[in-house]
Amino acid sequence: LFSIPLAFSSILQQLFNSADVAVVGRFAGDRALAAVGSCVALVGIFVNLIVGFSVGPNAVLANLIGQKRRDKINRMLHTIMAFGLIAGVILMGLGMLSAKPILEVSGTPESVMNEALLYIRIYFIGIPFMMIYNFGSAVLRSFGDTRRPMYYLILSGTVNVILNLILVIYFKLGVAGVAIATVISNILSAGLVLIYLYRREDEFQFRPQRLHIEKEDLKKVLVIGIPAGIQGAIFSISNVFIQSGINSFGEDAIAGSSLALNFEYFTYFTISAFVQAAVTFTSQNYGARNFKRCKKIFVYSMISSVVICGLMSAIFVVGRDFFAEIYTTDKAVLEYASIRMVHVLLFECLASSYEIGGAALRGLGYSMTPAVLTVLGSCVFRLIWIYTVFNKFRSFEMLMNVYPVSWIITGIAVLIAYAIVRKKLFKET
Repeated sequence: LFSIPLAFSSILQQLFNSADVAVVGRFAGDRALAAVGSCVALVGIFVNLIVGFSVGPNAVLANLIGQKRRDKINRMLHTIMAFGLIAGVILMGLGMLSAKPILEVSGTPESVMNEALLYIRIYFIGIPFMMIYNFGSAVLRSFGDTRRPMYYLILSGTVNVILNLILVIYFKLGVAGVAIATVISNILSAGLVLIYLYRREDEFQFRPQRLHIEKEDLKKVLVIGIPAGIQGAIFSISNVFIQSGINSFGEDAIAGSSLALNFEYFTYFTISAFVQAAVTFTSQNYGARNFKRCKKIFVYSMISSVVICGLMSAIFVVGRDFFAEIYTTDKAVLEYASIRMVHVLLFECLASSYEIGGAALRGLGYSMTPAVLTVLGSCVFRLIWIYTVFNKFRSFEMLMNVYPVSWIITGIAVLIAYAIVRKKLFKET
């Protein structure tokens, strides 16, 4: 009940993002599609950083609820939202400054560079609002509400799709049109979360005039949020190098890869939903010292994540020709999309191992451990793979194989760490 609305929210959000890609591919051409595709890794760095940061507010507030320390919640809430606003503005500035160097490093073709820069710089204007929405949603998740964020995304996402069609088809704005539509939808979703919190009459009531940062409260949020955020960002940085390898195969590979990536997002968001459930329920029950439930939560989250993600992936791979043709009819682009779906999407359920294991560790207060292991097991390993295996056996298929292999290595490491930490904590307390 907690996870399904959350998964549906994320899938809806990705459906609306996919509408960006579909509108660009169908009505602005393959070059525009490649321009947006070139920004995927860069966007991923900032989105994963924001989503990682939001784990901190979720875990800290859930733990306060479990400890029945509701008197501290309102102060923590305003610290969280103040930090979110400041961090969002800082990230927007960093994004603007780093866009061109990162796109150049990733080997974005000169033919699409100007359009890619135009898209990403407009996109970054929405970063502060994205931060506020994610932090506000984390607050709602901490007390078990995952439905309202879903409703807000349905509304803002619908506005996004309508604006895409108007700005791209009618006003001929191309990549700028889909970027502008995305920014407006981010503003709307953030506004809806803030209005709801403003109208509450309990300890979760938000008031702009109360925005402030308490050092001790912020420290608790950052201890969990920073490692999770950095893990997500570094994870995406490794994808910049993978994107560089993809770019070396040309515009068709870029377009095909970005097309297939949409389906990976759909299936990954089912994992992400159970990750949020594992963090929230583990943190609450660990705060209440109910260790038996902590163990059950891990098992249920892992099984649900693997099974649902695996089934969705299988459906997409079996029907890959039908699904891919929603975005484009170009044969070369479809071929690259098919390769990525078979070599990556089919095995994505393996990522549940380190994602759920890491979530359970964060719920127990151990955020740095899964972050370090994920950086080493996935990011560092992927770089080694690119410069050794892929460099020697240079093919698009070999480049894609880095994903499932890294998921297996990282999963084993994180699950071992979880078993050790859980045994130590439950025995000591």
